[in-house]
Amino acid sequence: MEKHLNSILEHNRSFVENKEYESYLTGRFPEKKLVIITCMDTRLVELLPKAMNFKNGDVKIIKNAGAIISQPFGSVMRSVMVALYELHAEEVIVVGHYECGMASLNAEDMIQHMRDRGISDEVLSTLENSGIRLSKWLRGFDNITDGVKNTVNLIKNHPLLPPNVPVHGMVIDPNTGALDLVVEGYENE
Repeated sequence: MEKHLNSILEHNRSFVENKEYESYLTGRFPEKKLVIITCMDTRLVELLPKAMNFKNGDVKIIKNAGAIISQPFGSVMRSVMVALYELHAEEVIVVGHYECGMASLNAEDMIQHMRDRGISDEVLSTLENSGIRLSKWLRGFDNITDGVKNTVNLIKNHPLLPPNVPVHGMVIDPNTGALDLVVEGYENE
């Protein structure tokens, strides 16, 4: 396994010494008053902000596997609430992407990969016996458009969502950056 920590720290020292951070200075509140929930896919790191015309400081971006919110009171939804209530965001956009690994995620294969990397059957069994259904927890989605719609609906129907907050859904092409609108959140205002 390649170890990256030392090269990261070396680069960081140079980055700070050369004041390269200055071009990224901004405030903590999103200029465009948006919170984006998107996938952690590596192709979106720079492509998504460029394709959506965002620069550093414009938006709050929350990344997780598949841009899915599966728990209405989990950490992703908490981050959405913090952005809306404390950080002045006024709109939410869920951005999934084509060719998403969550569409093809096979829970049983992943559980086997866990075993292959040293997680014991005892641990897996203990989790199952305590009510954590790994095959359900690790399930992806069958269709990216439906995955985006489901996350948009979870947010829109959340009891703590401020009234009249638009919640949009999009799917981005991870190669070209082309956006397809799935849900337009202004329609229900």
